[in-house]
Amino acid sequence: MKAREWQKYLDTQHRLYGKSLFTVTELANVANTSRNALNVELTRLRQQGWIVRYTHGQYGLPDVITPAVLLPAIDAHAYITGSYALHSHNLITQAPTRITCFTDRRSPRAQERNTPVGRFAFICVRSRVYAPPRSGVVATPAQALCDFVYMMRRQGVSPEGLVTFRNLPEIATMDLEARLACYPLAVQRHVRALVAGGR
Repeated sequence: MKAREWQKYLDTQHRLYGKSLFTVTELANVANTSRNALNVELTRLRQQGWIVRYTHGQYGLPDVITPAVLLPAIDAHAYITGSYALHSHNLITQAPTRITCFTDRRSPRAQERNTPVGRFAFICVRSRVYAPPRSGVVATPAQALCDFVYMMRRQGVSPEGLVTFRNLPEIATMDLEARLACYPLAVQRHVRALVAGGR
């Protein structure tokens, strides 16, 4: 397939079906070619800027993939939380430099991974704390706040000294209390103090 044909195919899949990541096998089937021949073609397309390799064996159009789309391709057990989720919910002012993900799997390969959409940091947490969101892969405001405080306290860092919180009173009290039960008492007290201080 020619570069323009690839762009048209990928763009159509994205616009009509919301599909933005493609495996090498899928692309080889579309091109009706072997994986080896496709790898040569993908290298050429990447050099021309028509396609991006987002992670091992996963390709897509430039600038259409978000961290939430890419994460399941890297670790299906992980979810985005901490400062990235807090910023996406407008609860902190600073834009994060890395995307924090909680997972229940230990990976000796990579605890941090650089990708075209940002640097992912994977943190394996206890089973009580690990709780993938019911919908999507980004933690809710209550969960993101609890996870952030939990993680910072584990690292011996003051959350208040690291970021500037805002809009914390807008977090639903019922959601917050339901999540807090999963964390150590020190984290529970710290989170409640942060929310109370924002009122």
